[in-house]
Amino acid sequence: MTAEPPAPAVSWRELETRVGLDALPAFHRAFLSWRGVEGAAGMPLRRVSQRVDAELNRLVQVSQAHKQEGDWLLETGALDGFAEYEALMDAGT
Repeated sequence: MTAEPPAPAVSWRELETRVGLDALPAFHRAFLSWRGVEGAAGMPLRRVSQRVDAELNRLVQVSQAHKQEGDWLLETGALDGFAEYEALMDAGT
């Protein structure tokens, strides 16, 4: 019998919705920079999207997230230290 993963802290897709369409490219680039991806600020938007997916999949590999129906469900603490995420969450409280 396999244990169910713990309840996620945040849905990546819900987080993107909260950021808003106009601010999403900057949010994605900030996420990539926070993850250590070089050149994220000057990357074409299509490449940014691909790299965000790749970084989220890396979080899955280290058990900080799991993928479900086209979304990434991030575990508590997976985005600790990501200033843009923390500011977004503070603004919502």
